[in-house]
Amino acid sequence: MICQVCGHRNDDERELCDRCQSKLLVISGRADEYEDTPSGEGVPLDEHLLERISVLEEIVKRSAETLKGLLEALNRQEKNGFVVQTGLLALKDLLERKGHLHEEELLDLWESRVDLHMAAMEKRERFLERRERILAGFTGERRERFRALLTDAEFAFYALDPGKAVRALEEAYRLDRGNSELAFFLGETAFNEGETDRASVLLRSVLAREPHHFEALVYAGVLENEVGHGERAMELLKRAVAVRPDAFLPYFALGALYAGEGNLARAEAHLKKAVELEESPQAYSLLGTIAYERGRVAEAVDALQKAVRLDPADEESLFLLGLCFLDRGWTQKAAERFRAALELNPNRIEYQAATRLAAPAGARAFPKVKGEAGRLARRAEALAVREPGKALEAYRKALVIDPENPTLLIAYALVSSSLGDTSEAVATTRRVLSREPTEIVATAAYATLLEALRAEGKFREGSRVAEEMLGAVSSNYGRSIAYFQRATALAEMGESLDEALSAADLSLKLSPREMRHFPLAAKGWVHYKRREFDRAVECLKRASELGETPTGLTHLGLAYLAVGEARAARHVFDRAKRRGGARGGERRGGLEAKMLEQIRRSLQLTEKLARRRSTRVR
Repeated sequence: MICQVCGHRNDDERELCDRCQSKLLVISGRADEYEDTPSGEGVPLDEHLLERISVLEEIVKRSAETLKGLLEALNRQEKNGFVVQTGLLALKDLLERKGHLHEEELLDLWESRVDLHMAAMEKRERFLERRERILAGFTGERRERFRALLTDAEFAFYALDPGKAVRALEEAYRLDRGNSELAFFLGETAFNEGETDRASVLLRSVLAREPHHFEALVYAGVLENEVGHGERAMELLKRAVAVRPDAFLPYFALGALYAGEGNLARAEAHLKKAVELEESPQAYSLLGTIAYERGRVAEAVDALQKAVRLDPADEESLFLLGLCFLDRGWTQKAAERFRAALELNPNRIEYQAATRLAAPAGARAFPKVKGEAGRLARRAEALAVREPGKALEAYRKALVIDPENPTLLIAYALVSSSLGDTSEAVATTRRVLSREPTEIVATAAYATLLEALRAEGKFREGSRVAEEMLGAVSSNYGRSIAYFQRATALAEMGESLDEALSAADLSLKLSPREMRHFPLAAKGWVHYKRREFDRAVECLKRASELGETPTGLTHLGLAYLAVGEARAARHVFDRAKRRGGARGGERRGGLEAKMLEQIRRSLQLTEKLARRRSTRVR
């Protein structure tokens, strides 16, 4: 059976083309049935045209009626949505007046639920796109059971329960281990969920049956690199280039891998080829970084400006652009870029610093975690710095065993916040505080909550929580945390700077010696906001000598620029960049993180474009 789209010869029993997955159609009948009618017996041309015009008029009329009905339905939906939104706002106002909720917490939870539902809908879309191919590729014996499981998965996706859907698909896969399409879907899902071991097994099974599966080659290449198999990763990605030489993704991935190995010349060549095929902020950002490392500042500026134009929220490109401008002596432009990067990510939480802040008395002061939960907690603690995603999963398993242990809950909240899941961190710390814990536990919970809010730039809520903490704790250490967090929040908002300075001074008096860099950094930033730049440099410099953080170093660099010490600022920003790079490594690697993010987005785009081209051909 020959495919009408690509001309590939297929087996007679196939429903979809083996090469392009187009639907195969069978046309039967004698050839003479389709021959033209002799001209003498044909319908007159004018009657034929009139008939065609009448048909077109009817089609246009029905289309107009359908469009009118759709517009009316859309208007009704918009009106209903407005009514529902008004009711929700009224309910929110009522609950706020009665003190049952805070707006920021509601919005955090709302946003997180929207993200979850959007992710579930994306999985549903990907499944529905592949459903027919999965069914067509079935080679087992229990076809009806397999079809029923696919239907169960579809219903689960529509119910926004992707976990149940994936379980149904895994059961279906056990019925047909040779189904490459199903194996790839499960492998892709595991990849996106961070389950790298499971994803690797599934993708290897796909490539064993279909060695030229483009997406599987790219995913497998990235995963091989993650586990340290660089040569194998390169081999898979080069095979992906051979399969689809006009695709952006494998060139970008190869460029990123070469950059990670320090082979900047090859990395640059592959990334330039990638941006010729498709403009990407991640690719331009890497090109800018490589050009900067090779001393070509003009090229770095050009690439980084393109990255920022395509993605204005790329804080790393903005920060590096500031360094480039500083090298050229453009201190004003440099300060603008550094401030822009700081506004995008005001105080990204650092796991190790936050851990020291949350547990001043050491682990012995907290309730012990015993048994299997304790083993999982120790494993999570070891993974938290380098692989926070795996640490989070280990903490979740431990909490299933010991769900009310405050030590586990606070550690889980810290890792959640370090991964950017502020709503989960806030909800978890509130859960600890609602049980009226001991002061040591309450101090740790408040410290974690305040760091999470500060990391997200929610300074007004942070100021309110700091006031709440002052009323809940009595120890000098706990009160010092509340005072410096309040000082920082007020400084960031640019409000009540005299009060902020007083709070920072109080925090400095109450803080133990080993934690003095926190209130010193807060005091220095208050002085900067008050335009007392010499005092700001003094405090921030002392803070960085006691304990460096990327945010504190960035603040110090801005203060140096404000007093005209560009060389000192350049040195400090370099230190901030190095600390930021280490922090990025803790979060799964800055380079790999960029690459994985781009791969997920680009693969989805590649699949959509391929489907559109296939539709146009048919």
